[in-house]
Amino acid sequence: MIQILVVDDSLVMRKAISGIFERTDGMTVVDTATNGEEGVEKARRLEPDVITMDVEMPKMNGIEAVRRIMDASPRPILMLSSLTEKGAEVTIEAMQAGAADFLSKGASSATLRADDVEKKLVDKVQALAQSNARLFQDTESSASAPASSTSARETPSTSSASKAPSSGTSAPSGESYELAVIGVSTGGPMALQHVIPALPAAFPLPVAIVQHMPPQFTRSLADRLDSLSELAVAEAEEGMLLEPGRVVVAAGDRHLTVERREGTLTVCTPAEPAGDTHRPSVNVLFQSAAAACRENVLALVMTGMGKDGLEGARHIKDDGGTIYAQDEDTSVVYGMPRVVTEAGLVDESLPLDGLPDAMQRAAGTPAHP
Repeated sequence: MIQILVVDDSLVMRKAISGIFERTDGMTVVDTATNGEEGVEKARRLEPDVITMDVEMPKMNGIEAVRRIMDASPRPILMLSSLTEKGAEVTIEAMQAGAADFLSKGASSATLRADDVEKKLVDKVQALAQSNARLFQDTESSASAPASSTSARETPSTSSASKAPSSGTSAPSGESYELAVIGVSTGGPMALQHVIPALPAAFPLPVAIVQHMPPQFTRSLADRLDSLSELAVAEAEEGMLLEPGRVVVAAGDRHLTVERREGTLTVCTPAEPAGDTHRPSVNVLFQSAAAACRENVLALVMTGMGKDGLEGARHIKDDGGTIYAQDEDTSVVYGMPRVVTEAGLVDESLPLDGLPDAMQRAAGTPAHP
């Protein structure tokens, strides 16, 4: 039975949120709290499996409550607030403080009860109940730490990098990586803050990222990563060039694809296919990368629920590209990495903090010793 603590200053919302969980098999609400201060105390005393947390509340807001809970009794927290639609920066700050995921509950309980929102809420809580709460500790200090010492090393920045397996053996001559692609979902903002800022300015591959997020949030995520990184990070825009030193994050509600135009890798942001489970979609990015670069793709599949990226990974593998997956122990939700690993598509499964060094070794850039 998944035990849930609901923290919200609105009586109507507390009842609506609690009602959804109580109607769902395998879930129960152990208590509710009317403000962050009360939420912190009840989280410590009741030790729920998952907490849903509002943002704006009296006495102590949700962001400060997340910080206190992560410090005293860390566990998965889902930010659930009407402010998440308008306050993307606040949401990113909450996840920086340690929250695992977020969902907009809309402006009223009627919006919350809409079938798609209710299903997303239940699915996210079920996934978070199986996550690793210990991973949320010390997120702020580690994410805001300076990039590793590799960033100070002098390594020529070129349009491609020689392939070198992490074992240190030499790759066949003539092969090269042109592009690194990353697919990530639940737990992604925290995970990306461990990977992208750890890459040096001399990292010789452009990086394209699909993080499952709606339109309001991807720009805030890109801005946050940019402020922490030596690489230039931006939300994807049509016609951007994919070149060394640049990281692009797919814009919410648009796919991110890669095309080769006159020999140059270029960003496209199509709305189609509209029927894909996610938009942006990891599958769509991976498939386009394989089509544009064939065997010269380095892919990472990181923490997230579901199986987006599985079919795209097949394309990359079929064309001779390389795939790394985040391991189970460091994934907030071991869904996306699990399916590609179990399908036999992964060259190496690595802990979160091992991914930046693996990327640098593969790209021929000296990694942190």
